[in-house]
Amino acid sequence: MLTTVDAREIYALCSAGFVERVHAVGDRWADPTPLPGWDVRELVNHLVNEERWTPLLFGGSTIEEVGDRFDGDLLGTDPVATVDEAAAVALAAVQADGAVERTVHLSFGDHPGREYAMQLAADHLVHTWDLARALGADETLDAPAVAAVLDWFGDTESLYREMGVIGPRVEVPATAGPQAHLLGRFGRSV
Repeated sequence: MLTTVDAREIYALCSAGFVERVHAVGDRWADPTPLPGWDVRELVNHLVNEERWTPLLFGGSTIEEVGDRFDGDLLGTDPVATVDEAAAVALAAVQADGAVERTVHLSFGDHPGREYAMQLAADHLVHTWDLARALGADETLDAPAVAAVLDWFGDTESLYREMGVIGPRVEVPATAGPQAHLLGRFGRSV
């Protein structure tokens, strides 16, 4: 568990990086991503879905209470505006007074808000790379965010793999940088 890293700050960095890449999509919503079966629109919709859940879970709702209300296409006719709005609302929930200290009810049990914020940060960070790869854009991720997520993920990787939310680890050379190691742990071939 991280004690020296501000999960709210890391989440803000990761969210901003993702939003920045979304603003570069242009008309490439149907382009494939490194995620099998997902195009750019589906990838972006996935994170908007997470951002819609964020204020509710930080507010004390359970998975059952939220239910399926955010299933389906959430992007509508102006995906970029939807991303901007959803990201702002989620960021406000993460940064609200006491948010990272409260208990959130996740699909695999109750956890501190700090843990949930780091999960969200990790998903935003890795999907920023996925989106950049899909668009042929700069794939460089925020170095402090990479370091924080890589440190946090050490205790979480096996759980993610057991839950089936990441693929097999991709081995990278020991001399590779932190970003390559993080992406490899999330099953990305760089």
